[in-house]
Amino acid sequence: MRAGPARRAWQAVAASLLLLVTACGTGSAPPGPPAAGTWRLVFHDDFNGSKLDTERWVTCYDWNKAGCTNRGNNEAQWYLPSQVSVGKGALTLNAERRSTRGSDGRTYPWTSGMISTGRDHWDGRPRRTFTYGYFEAAIRIPPESMFPAFWMMPASRYTPPELDIMEFIGTTQRVFMYVHWRDPEGAEQRVRGTYGPVDFPAGYHVFGLLWEADELTWYVDGIKRLRVTQADRIPHVAMEVLVNLAVGVPGPPPPSVDSAQMRVDWVRVWQH
Repeated sequence: MRAGPARRAWQAVAASLLLLVTACGTGSAPPGPPAAGTWRLVFHDDFNGSKLDTERWVTCYDWNKAGCTNRGNNEAQWYLPSQVSVGKGALTLNAERRSTRGSDGRTYPWTSGMISTGRDHWDGRPRRTFTYGYFEAAIRIPPESMFPAFWMMPASRYTPPELDIMEFIGTTQRVFMYVHWRDPEGAEQRVRGTYGPVDFPAGYHVFGLLWEADELTWYVDGIKRLRVTQADRIPHVAMEVLVNLAVGVPGPPPPSVDSAQMRVDWVRVWQH
């Protein structure tokens, strides 16, 4: 059952207080975009129901065919809808060491979950795309060293450009932030920012990106951590929003690890 307006308001206050307590000293998320101007909330999900809202989200990449993966990263998981659940006010992405045969004919040692505002399949229409705005999510990453990410890819499905609001690669204590683009010769380029060490698995943290026509600024728990203003590095194309729990980058989990869970309290998008 979805919460009523009064309950939602109280949940918002309670969530803000919880973030203030659990942000490990890094500050809490501001109540809206940390930039001047008039903003409106154009997309949000507080995951207060008992199942995923499929009017907002799909559970695969646009190349979904009975599941999917990202072969470009040599990832070890096959994404399936069964690994995505909603309950107790949060979205959970479940990664399990379970051999799964993909529709691409390969067998993957892990199965996991993801959500996207993209398409159900290659020829479908995206749920939502965005050009510019402020994007943020309250996320608790797993204590196991996986490859969790909150990011954006073009609705054209071809990268770069790419905006990685947060990634954890080979560590749970340091978050990575990226923008990827092509230079005039067509070579792929990137800028990376990092922030840490912080015990990120200990609680929820708010990861945000301000994407304007002349600026990219990343925030962690409401604090500015990276800014890019060079014109050639800023994308100007419609993008989809994705949250995923990948496995096997930069290397496979140790044999002692058989599962991991990534939790999302909410996702919000504001635009002018």
